[in-house]
Amino acid sequence: MADFHQNGHIATLHNLRSSSMEAMTHAVTTFGQSRKITLILPSLYSELQAPALDHIVSELAQVPYLHRIVIGLDRANEEEYRHAVSYFSRLPQNHVVIWNDSPRQRALGDRLSRMGLAPIEQGKGKNVWGCLGYLMACRDSSVVAIHDCDITTYSRDMLTRLVYPVANPDFPYQLSKGYYPRIGDAKINGRVTRLLVSPLLIALKKVIGDRDYIDYLRSFRYPLSGEFAMRTAMLPDLRIPSDWGLEIGVLSEAWRNLAPKSVCQVEIADNYDHKHQDLSAEDAATGLNRMSTDICKAIFRKLAADGTVFTTHIFRSLKATYYRTALDLLESYYNDAKMNGLSIDRHKEEQCIELFAENIMRAGQVFLEKPSETPFIATWSRVHAADQSLMDDMLSAVEADYRDLGL
Repeated sequence: MADFHQNGHIATLHNLRSSSMEAMTHAVTTFGQSRKITLILPSLYSELQAPALDHIVSELAQVPYLHRIVIGLDRANEEEYRHAVSYFSRLPQNHVVIWNDSPRQRALGDRLSRMGLAPIEQGKGKNVWGCLGYLMACRDSSVVAIHDCDITTYSRDMLTRLVYPVANPDFPYQLSKGYYPRIGDAKINGRVTRLLVSPLLIALKKVIGDRDYIDYLRSFRYPLSGEFAMRTAMLPDLRIPSDWGLEIGVLSEAWRNLAPKSVCQVEIADNYDHKHQDLSAEDAATGLNRMSTDICKAIFRKLAADGTVFTTHIFRSLKATYYRTALDLLESYYNDAKMNGLSIDRHKEEQCIELFAENIMRAGQVFLEKPSETPFIATWSRVHAADQSLMDDMLSAVEADYRDLGL
């Protein structure tokens, strides 16, 4: 993907293959001496059983510039937490495993509930939010990076390229977003980005007209990537979505809080693959079925907050326009794949498009029926204002969980 195209909305930082990764790693290590860099890994315990995370940890063990690694561990009992601490012990960097299901963490959750500030849903958003709170309580990092634990094509070079734009003091960027081609098993992946987000944004522009926010989202080559890095100054007022709209939600927050010149996307890999979600066509509460609905709601909410008026008639027009647009794009994807010796199952892809079209209507109906729905977790600024000791108590809780293991 080596080119030098700029879209005019946000900066795109390409991999032009003109600098060695050794030189870039050395530069980030130098930046890290004055700007401490932390990595957050939101992880399910089940991911410790997969080869992807084992390889990720082996790669991270060779990264010289990380000040700290924060692992948020979900869905683990005490024995599994003990195993996780042992599993990550080979990391030479300062690191910590936050046992999100520990009695102490649950007690902190109860405190938040009594104040009406607790995350509503379990999941990646809550995990990331808690890790960010812990990081802010540590008060010693200037840059934070986040990526998933199921990347099967992981290389430590991905992290280096991701953090470089926000770690470099000569650059203006507050947030960098990773992008890459999604190719695996001789086929093109990335169904939700290709078949939902891209045609939906085109359809929205046709139905409701020009919006700067739509142009902004369309500027990202892979808006649903789970890899992003930020300068920590923006964290206290960051609103993390509690549903599966996390990636779109973070981009929307950057749109709300930052100038466009403070946001960039960076090419971090020649190829990327990870665990694939099932379509779950029969179950609206799981898989890509649930994810697509949450993403649509996140986009509709943001546009409404900027003054767009939605009605049932608009959503019907949007569904029809999306469907035709998605089918047109599918033709382009098919030809692109064929020219490059890859495959696309057009029948399954059209099944995805049909489901996503229905979910646009479902998301629109939910939006209209619950206009006051607040799916965001409270900002850490608000939490701190309500309970100024909670963040420090988070540090104490994690330390106490470690002490119980005799560490």
